[in-house]
Amino acid sequence: MKLYIAEKPSLGRAIAEVLPKPHKKQDGFIEVGNGDCVTWCIGHLLEQAEPEDYDPRYKKWAFQDLPIVPSEWKFKAKPKTKKQLATVKRLIKSAGVVVHAGDPDREGQLLVDEVIQEAKLSKTKKSAIERVLISDLNPNAVKKALSKSKSNSEFMALSISALARARADWLYGMNLTRAFTLAGQKAGVQGVLSIGRVQTPVLGLVVRRDEEIANFVSKPFYEVTAKISKANGEQFEAKWQPSEACTPYMDEENRVLVKGLAENVARRITNQPAELTKLDKVPKKQNPPLPYNLSALQIDANKRFSMSAKQVLDICQSLYEKHKLITYPRSDNRYLPNDHYYERSDVLAAMVNNKGCEEQLVAEANTTLKSKCWNDKKVEAHHAIIPTKKSLKTAQLGHQELQVYSLICRQYLAQFYPAYEYSQTKAYLNIAGGRFIAKADTIINMGFKVLFKSKKADSESKVQLPILEVGEPLHCNEGVVHEKSTQPPHYFTEATLLSAMTGIARYVKDKEIKKVLKETDGLGTEATRAGIIELLFKRGFLQREGKSIKSTQLGNGLINTIPVHLSLPDRTALWESQLTNIAQKNTSYSQFMTPLESELSDLIDISQSVNTNALKGVQAPKPFKKRAGKGRRKSTSYKAKAKS
Repeated sequence: MKLYIAEKPSLGRAIAEVLPKPHKKQDGFIEVGNGDCVTWCIGHLLEQAEPEDYDPRYKKWAFQDLPIVPSEWKFKAKPKTKKQLATVKRLIKSAGVVVHAGDPDREGQLLVDEVIQEAKLSKTKKSAIERVLISDLNPNAVKKALSKSKSNSEFMALSISALARARADWLYGMNLTRAFTLAGQKAGVQGVLSIGRVQTPVLGLVVRRDEEIANFVSKPFYEVTAKISKANGEQFEAKWQPSEACTPYMDEENRVLVKGLAENVARRITNQPAELTKLDKVPKKQNPPLPYNLSALQIDANKRFSMSAKQVLDICQSLYEKHKLITYPRSDNRYLPNDHYYERSDVLAAMVNNKGCEEQLVAEANTTLKSKCWNDKKVEAHHAIIPTKKSLKTAQLGHQELQVYSLICRQYLAQFYPAYEYSQTKAYLNIAGGRFIAKADTIINMGFKVLFKSKKADSESKVQLPILEVGEPLHCNEGVVHEKSTQPPHYFTEATLLSAMTGIARYVKDKEIKKVLKETDGLGTEATRAGIIELLFKRGFLQREGKSIKSTQLGNGLINTIPVHLSLPDRTALWESQLTNIAQKNTSYSQFMTPLESELSDLIDISQSVNTNALKGVQAPKPFKKRAGKGRRKSTSYKAKAKS
């Protein structure tokens, strides 16, 4: 008997659908016509043991017990899914061949592997386990994936990487949460101060931005524009470029701070001849944006529809599991395998049928084009999020589902539109010894941008220059001084916070670390970022004001109490880099874990002497109650577990 183990019931049903009939629905699995079986997990069926499961004394929090580092790690069954765990283990033991069909990512690999490990199979049976990667739940795609099974042993390093992450998060979050909660009690905080290797640096980003805004002092600065006319009466404007002689009167961003200097320039150039000394006209091209990964989709959906990251992920899961209209949504990849190119006509037809895109826009697409998104070398466990070939018989999508589906469709459709082409013109002028520049872009071909028209783009396209020639007579009619003020940075929104998490290298000063971070996925993963942001709201560290995300008094107090390096992105993003190296067999599990274990003792010592003044008078949330639930492993209590 061949046993297929899916991550969720929806995937299990999709696999069974393409296997021989008749089917017998059993309790926790499906038996198919040839005697094979399909079963499933319900997210993680196992969870890491709590400290008190190792030793009852750990139920009471005490500095002298820290750090808690298990000598032998334990898993335990999740209470609500014990029955399903027993079913899967029984089927594993009686199966001739086991097929691992977890989701195509690090967590999906571990989720099924840990259940297989719990079943205690022989080495021979373990070596025969197959692995299938399914990213599209439609029957033809599932059939194709099942026909391309590989040995599960090829993915063992990915599983070890996921295990290392989960255990490191447990050690880091549980020990430091206990340590700083105990420290906070000295300041009168009666509640839990949770620390997490991702959540705390994300909170740090918001707190530092809020402080920058609060401490910002606006400064006036001045710009000068020259109103220029040609001999035939055509007019345009040019902007003054201050010379080096003006440096003492400018800030670090080359803005003029002295009004008198600007007014003097405006007087000098008024009613003076202007000389066109140089004219640059450079053709430019912008290729279509790549199809979405999850973060890019969440950012766009927040900008367009004010959806939270969690809303977008939940909608995507519905589009993937319930409607089967999109491919696997928790992807961090923006490229597609070449095989998908040959399905483009069917996908485009489905998009029109499902109201994901206007028929006219699809008709105007050039399906002979092949953008750079089709690249086998850039695709690993999963690929970009795109529409599937599934056509709905009747309109079944809700309003928000259709909004997200339409974004995904349009991004895919852009791959069959030409590049946006324009000419960038710069005119360099000399007026009364001062240097001025006039700029304008002239659109040559809108290309893919016809799919993404906006009022902003329309207004920008109206800025044009008249036809100019070097040496032609020009006249400056007037110099105009514009008084402006420096502006504070904007508060984070869901879109900009997600963008900061994915592009975390921007917030790192160390050049070597910045270089490493540019090659990683940033803070958290595609699958966890939405949950991390929501967790910070639930724990009372962040609050929403309209679209803005701000830190609370508690969040601010925590960041200003713990050592600075715990709230910086350097550590957590470097972890992701090391975990990727484990998955790629460039680093071992012990090389990652051993330094962390030794570092914990130092951090706990620091927590006992930390200055807690920032927490005095601050109200903390009540302790987090343990909550068993469906889906992937969640932080179920104060322990700030895996994904925190």
